[in-house]
Amino acid sequence: MTLELLSTCQMAEADRRAPAAGASGAELMEAAGRAVADAALDLQPLARRVVVMAGPGNNGGDGYVAARLLVARGLEVAVAALVQRERLKGDAAAAAGRWEGPVVPLAEAEFSGADIVIDALFGAGLSRGLDGAAAEAVERLSAAAAPTLAVDVPSGLDGDTGKPAGEGPVVRADATVTFVRLKPGHVLYPGRALCGRLVLADIGMPERVVESVGAAAFLNRPALWRRALPRPEPEGHKYGRGHCVVWTGPEFATGAARLSAVAALRAGAGAVTLVGPPAALRIHAAHVTAVMLRAADDAAGFAAAVALRRTDAAVVGPGAGAGVEEIVRRALDLAGSVVLDADALTAFTGRPEDLAAAIAARADRPVALTPHEGEFGRLFGDAAPSGSKLERAREAAARLGAVVVLKGPDTVVASPDGRATIADNAPPYLATAGAGDVLAGIAAGLLAQRTPAFEAAAAAVWIHGEAANAVGRGLIADDLPGALPAVLAALD
Repeated sequence: MTLELLSTCQMAEADRRAPAAGASGAELMEAAGRAVADAALDLQPLARRVVVMAGPGNNGGDGYVAARLLVARGLEVAVAALVQRERLKGDAAAAAGRWEGPVVPLAEAEFSGADIVIDALFGAGLSRGLDGAAAEAVERLSAAAAPTLAVDVPSGLDGDTGKPAGEGPVVRADATVTFVRLKPGHVLYPGRALCGRLVLADIGMPERVVESVGAAAFLNRPALWRRALPRPEPEGHKYGRGHCVVWTGPEFATGAARLSAVAALRAGAGAVTLVGPPAALRIHAAHVTAVMLRAADDAAGFAAAVALRRTDAAVVGPGAGAGVEEIVRRALDLAGSVVLDADALTAFTGRPEDLAAAIAARADRPVALTPHEGEFGRLFGDAAPSGSKLERAREAAARLGAVVVLKGPDTVVASPDGRATIADNAPPYLATAGAGDVLAGIAAGLLAQRTPAFEAAAAAVWIHGEAANAVGRGLIADDLPGALPAVLAALD
């Protein structure tokens, strides 16, 4: 699977540039239709009767090609067309002209007897919801529950956002075959669920064309950041591998900070210190051995602890409680890099500009924020970024001057420079109390070893998901740090 994610505009631009690079639209459509036919038979190897829903553009043209090729393989195929063939243009018209089988109006399509339905109505660039005959057909298809293969994206889905393009229905596909590169809507929810199994087909688009459109969003995979990960030096020592400080909250809310601290240590930081009120440290002392403890009652004490020994990374927020804003400011001023999570973000509720100013005061200092949707919404309030999850994370990163990790089953990591990743490896049982605290600690452990902020955050997200996959069902957050060594070893 290639890593670049192309927006619908970038994909359209690649299609426009392809003929000049030696790949005609007709050749690409023929290859796309062949890929659709292959994917249909992979989905239903024993299929005999196929219905192809054909739309008014190139998506419909792909459907006509697939119909012709499936007939050549001995299947019974009917095309249900949204518009008459005479209304098609360009390559789609040519593809439809080579189809010699039956064509019925979409309103007359019969799905109940089909072994497979190919949804070639609309592609990723759809900008409005389905209505009229298309909406009615999709609703009937849903009721019929016929196995469905979508072409490019399920009709009605916005390929950039992963959300319905409007108020109309969206096809729920068993599989989706798309071409050249995935789009953000294939991996952002709910699009990922609506697509079913993804098939990415190579249809002969020249690689130089893809490179020329300048992808800045990627699937989160080790190939993006593996080379940036730290490697311990044979003659190194623990402080050479980085010292991480984690602020701990009050006595009866110590678990979150402890999870972060242990995760930072497991992620490779050479030394980790929990700093906070003595009553909280007594609780920690009963649970940790390799993590150091240092008492501090307030922001001044925290600053003194950070200044006592070089602090390469600090984590503020997990279980921190109220009144942590000054701790955040001291961490941003004194630590080599900072991860802000949970209560550290809530402390700036409705004041993202104040947090941005505090970050900008030391612009050379790597900072990563790890909010879930609720924390993200509280931080920005009425000024929250809009658009897709990818767009919101990118805007937030640019406004704050920090890497933003917008968590969820499709976690987005965005850099102020516009680079972004979308993760697709997190299992559903990672949605458990304390898992985010572990993620913050992994990111800090990598930052402490001087991994660049974007790569550290992206790596932390992927490693976090793989650790959860290694544990499996029954996962609790306490299990995650112990699963890290095997995940990290596999990256060597």
